[in-house]
Amino acid sequence: MDGGVHPRFGTRNMILPLAGDTYLEIVEVLDHPASDKAPFGQAVRARSALGGGWLGWVVAVKDISVVEARLGREAVTGSRHRPDGEALRWKQIGVSGLMADPQLPFFIEWESPSEMHPSTGADEDFSLACLEIAGDPQRVSEWLGESVEAPLEDVKVEWVAPNGTPGILAAQFQTPRGLVRL
Repeated sequence: MDGGVHPRFGTRNMILPLAGDTYLEIVEVLDHPASDKAPFGQAVRARSALGGGWLGWVVAVKDISVVEARLGREAVTGSRHRPDGEALRWKQIGVSGLMADPQLPFFIEWESPSEMHPSTGADEDFSLACLEIAGDPQRVSEWLGESVEAPLEDVKVEWVAPNGTPGILAAQFQTPRGLVRL
């Protein structure tokens, strides 16, 4: 479904709501000055220039000030207007970390009510089952400030290619017909 435009980042997205308060977001960079200035727009543009693929993953936190203190910088405000006209708002931090080291997630604190979360309306038969990440689980745990398993709860993580280029290599989704790997 159409997610809307991120005016501050110079991007727009499509959303696939999934079970378990998760969702898949497909993002494209717009021909807009914000995409050259905002780290998120820069990250999407750089990934697109490489032919597309997985940009990264995101961890939702209840209090982003804890992450701000740990990383030593402030979160930025993000927003987009959904097709129904409602404004979805959040704070995010860590996109620069993701750009430097693609195995690392960035963090988001939702400011909008939970009924506006991008996973709302998900068909419970479709869920994120596994992330395949090239990288070092210890490095990611240090970035998270906790064990890498903690924020992922029911999502399995397979650490592959520890000496390869870090980042998300694939995601596996549970569907009524079985696992699908993208």
